[in-house]
Amino acid sequence: MKILILCTGNTCRSQMAEGFLKAMDPTLEVFSAGTEPGERVHPVAIEVMEEKGIDLNSGHPKPVENFINTPFDYVITVCDGAKEACPVFTGKVRHRLHIGFDDPAEAIGSVAEIKAVFTRVRNEVERDFTKFYKEQIQNK
Repeated sequence: MKILILCTGNTCRSQMAEGFLKAMDPTLEVFSAGTEPGERVHPVAIEVMEEKGIDLNSGHPKPVENFINTPFDYVITVCDGAKEACPVFTGKVRHRLHIGFDDPAEAIGSVAEIKAVFTRVRNEVERDFTKFYKEQIQNK
């Protein structure tokens, strides 16, 4: 089972979703990518995922072009902000889904306020990807 999770920067939401799916089922081949990949995984994303026992330190943003020739069972877009358009994947895909989340990288405020946004989004990603896994993968 091959799954690609797409967003714009590939620095937060898609990295979190990839981490959760890999932790749920190590037999899955899970990748994440972005249409405009950032330079590194956001440090607060790394921090809040460590609280769940998931290490994103070795992750790095990747361009979606790296995966165009790879067939996937699922391609899931996760961007949901009004300012960004979800990427379109033109490769061979069995199922396309959209599971959208706010972009925590756009959070402003104090360090605590920004971390609170990352924590909320992390919890939403965990909830929604656990549901996806249970409904679409686990019992098939």
